[in-house]
Amino acid sequence: MLVEDFPFPKLWSQVRSKSWLWLFRRQQIEEGGRLLKHGDIGLAGVHVCAENEVEIIAGIGTALFNSASVTAHLRLREDGSMAMTSHCTCAVGTLCQHAAALMLMLDLEEGRRRIVAMARVREKTSVAAETEAAEQPESAEVELPPSEPKPILLVRRMLVDMPQITAKRNIGGWAQRSIAFIQPCAEYDGCPLRFEMLVRSPAHQWKDESGERFTLVRNLRSERLLLTDLSTLGFKSFAEALPGAKAPESTLGFMAVAGDQALFWSQFLKDQVPRLREGGWRVEVPEDIGFQIHEASEDGWFTDLAGDQDGREWFSLDLGVEIEGRRISMVPLLVDCIDQGLTAAVLEKNLDQRFLLSLGGDRGDVLSVPAQRLVVLLRFFDELLSTRPVRKDGKLQLDKLRAAQLATLDGLPIRAPAELAVLSQQLGSFREIGLITPPAGLKASLRDYQREGASWMQFLREFGLHGILADDMGLGKTLQTLTHILIEKESGRMKHPCLIVAPTSVLRNWINESIKFTPSLSLLLMHGQSRKSDFKHLKQYDLVVTSYPLLVRDADVMQAQEWHIVALDEAQNIKNPKSLAAQTCSGLKVKHRLCLTGTPMENHLGELWSLFNFLMPGLLSDADTFRQHYRNPIERDADAERQKQLSARIQPLLLRRTKDAVAKELPPKTEILHSIELGKAQTDLYETIRAAMDKRVREAIAANGLDRSQIVVLDALLKLRQVCCHPQLLKQETAQSVSDSAKTAFLMDELLPELIDEGRRILIFSQFTEMLAIIEARLKKDGTRYVKLTGSTRDRETPIQEFQAGKVPVFLISLKAGGAGINLTTADTVIHYDPWWNPAAEAQASDRAYRIGQKNPVFVHKLICENTIEERILKMQQQKAALVEGLLAGRTDKLQLTQADIQALFMSE
Repeated sequence: MLVEDFPFPKLWSQVRSKSWLWLFRRQQIEEGGRLLKHGDIGLAGVHVCAENEVEIIAGIGTALFNSASVTAHLRLREDGSMAMTSHCTCAVGTLCQHAAALMLMLDLEEGRRRIVAMARVREKTSVAAETEAAEQPESAEVELPPSEPKPILLVRRMLVDMPQITAKRNIGGWAQRSIAFIQPCAEYDGCPLRFEMLVRSPAHQWKDESGERFTLVRNLRSERLLLTDLSTLGFKSFAEALPGAKAPESTLGFMAVAGDQALFWSQFLKDQVPRLREGGWRVEVPEDIGFQIHEASEDGWFTDLAGDQDGREWFSLDLGVEIEGRRISMVPLLVDCIDQGLTAAVLEKNLDQRFLLSLGGDRGDVLSVPAQRLVVLLRFFDELLSTRPVRKDGKLQLDKLRAAQLATLDGLPIRAPAELAVLSQQLGSFREIGLITPPAGLKASLRDYQREGASWMQFLREFGLHGILADDMGLGKTLQTLTHILIEKESGRMKHPCLIVAPTSVLRNWINESIKFTPSLSLLLMHGQSRKSDFKHLKQYDLVVTSYPLLVRDADVMQAQEWHIVALDEAQNIKNPKSLAAQTCSGLKVKHRLCLTGTPMENHLGELWSLFNFLMPGLLSDADTFRQHYRNPIERDADAERQKQLSARIQPLLLRRTKDAVAKELPPKTEILHSIELGKAQTDLYETIRAAMDKRVREAIAANGLDRSQIVVLDALLKLRQVCCHPQLLKQETAQSVSDSAKTAFLMDELLPELIDEGRRILIFSQFTEMLAIIEARLKKDGTRYVKLTGSTRDRETPIQEFQAGKVPVFLISLKAGGAGINLTTADTVIHYDPWWNPAAEAQASDRAYRIGQKNPVFVHKLICENTIEERILKMQQQKAALVEGLLAGRTDKLQLTQADIQALFMSE
């Protein structure tokens, strides 16, 4: 074959531009395909040895080492003819059908003829060696005897250009990066050359100083077996490990997976290199390769915990270990651990081990930390770091509560400021909190738990914390708060007035209680148009009492005033953080904040977040982070671990006592469930509405998902509940034609007459004012005396006083208007006409009667229609009660409301 027949110039230019490599990659063999067992050839590489010498390496099949690999060495003689040798990993070894197929792909007809002809001979020497020996018999040539290759592994670094991927998955530029790789090589006795194992040139020639020519035929089979030693160590080809990256063309080696460079190489150098050397490999590692493993000793740890600004609200933490005079912060390392899914649960199974953490940087050094130390850090930081409170300087921002909790962690040598040390000793236990001496001006005898409650408020005030008093209704949250305010006045700390924000219905109660128990406090009731004349005199009073609606209207004045204490009564009124009431309260200038509520969470955890956003903004991070880290896992996934974390997070700031635990003198409370069977007409109506609502809800959820179908779901639930209470509540023609209600008939014809005859004092609660109107009409018809309280009642005091004085036996109350803030201890019977999801709302209503001051046993009657949505609501009440009590008491009971649960509400029996 003459030189003009072989495209060396074209081949040379295409190799240098890499286009030739791409052009022949995995091309189908059309001519000569009958010679192949596999359909594709994958070109592995091209090496230009000299101006007239080229090596071509190709794989037959799916990968270079999983099937046959053939190497062709092409050399132009001076007369223009071509000398060629080949070597293959197949059983034939050389001059085989795979070499012929490679020649066919390159369209080298002369090469194909030579290979096919010589394949019959199966000689181990190359065509080039035979041809040159024939033409130049006078030239002395020594062929070295066969020998085993000596394996060498070179560990090197190189600079590669990494593509920068934009959000749209487009390359947005290149960044240079230093990476490590290995080059497997082989040496042979008597040969001064070192061969890269990935370059499969079978025969090599060279001349010594005297001009004598030597030939070496490499043992490629043995080299391939040596490469299997590396196949299980986690290396990948350059293209697999760093897809899209650019590297020097001459680099043939293996890389580690891109994301694990530091950890991979540090472990490889520490563990695998000695094993390879024991197995006969000579491993060459440069001293400056990096990937050094630094041991974190017990005495090398440091903590910097300092207050930000005045040190009252926030602290900054830098925690880490000192290595060879270099301080290494653990904060970013822990962030990486959590991002990569490392948890305390995983570490607890490997407490006897050490874990490697990448330190970043070009050197790729790593830090070795004992699992016992790392598990302590992760337990504490898992929840905290998920909110990413890392400042620009790399330090961690902590609220005072979290900083104090950190100061008490076992296994961490943290030296905290004196203030935090004292706080950490007192957190979570009344045994550490000193009990207050009741103030001299208090005109009441405090029960033990009330004294503890006032002491807890003083504890919060002392350390600049803010909290929720979540005692059961009737345990005297008002008295405890007034005691706390009076202590502040008598101590001389109260430089500004205190503010009580409460529902309109209980404003007068605050004034009356203060006059009765703390008469030395000067009072101002903000009510009516006349209040505007008092704006300029606010600072003259000890205690200002206003309502949520008026606070919003007077926001400019109230937010301009400085307050010593702001206490939100029935704080669930700010459960919606987007409401004007919540936003106005958050804008108040106040030194000490309190929330008073027996129901800090009525429907979902977002309401609890809103209360803490008023108390200590940032304590539970922002709303979106709180939803992702706590609310969704707890409410949707029933994550007990997250619920436990949240309970532990808020426990020091939330005080809750139940009547069962602290008010032993209270008489018993008995709950009675009445199951009522619907009549035929009401059953038919219910089933008609149920079927229609079921279809509507399913279609809405399928189209928009559960979260975006809330309005449809709630409307469907409302209609079914209305049918159960009384068909007349439903504004549909088919419902208006049904005049009978089994529940109303049971109440008016069976239950109520019997209770009145027994001399019971009865509270009847319903969420539907229209339902109370229907009951009212029956009471009038039957001649039964009653009083009524709804949101439209202007004079609330009169019906309350008439009932308390025993003038009427029945009190009709709207759950929303009268479920909190009133004292009806003369009642001994509570009837819940209709159920609702939140058991705390019903419990609050029942506590109008079952509270301190009650002398008689209390009976609570619940009316439930059989085989209806009301029975299913009752079951879900139990689940929600478990969640609420779990959070408040620190338990980890579960709640799980899913799409299946919603659809189950509408199923037929």
